[in-house]
Amino acid sequence: MNVELQLPLTRKAFYRRDRRSVRLARQFAQAVLAEWAAPVRADDVQLCVSELATNALLHGVPPGRGFLLLLALHPGGALRVEVHDSGTGDVCVPETSAESERGRGLMLVAALADKWGVDARSPGKTVWCEFAAAR
Repeated sequence: MNVELQLPLTRKAFYRRDRRSVRLARQFAQAVLAEWAAPVRADDVQLCVSELATNALLHGVPPGRGFLLLLALHPGGALRVEVHDSGTGDVCVPETSAESERGRGLMLVAALADKWGVDARSPGKTVWCEFAAAR
């Protein structure tokens, strides 16, 4: 019996260590999701892309480097978002107060995405989140 293997659709883009990169990454994600007609919550995906890109710029991208954004749409409709950076450091959801102006990015990702996590790479890390196909 022959089984046809269906690989995910993937798109990636590299961004410099620049504040404008967050907007560009969000626009890239929006365009790719529209091109694929991805059955996911596009607004939630774009917000998570913004948060992961911002965290990469603030905490994971050393001067002179950048980050990679990868989107993968699996055959069942699930979407994986990955942000690869070359910085050191652990990724965690910080405890914040109601008055704090920072520290809510990963809390938003955890609340909006169906799964999220961190994988080590050399150098740096990959912070990812996944969205199940919308029903």
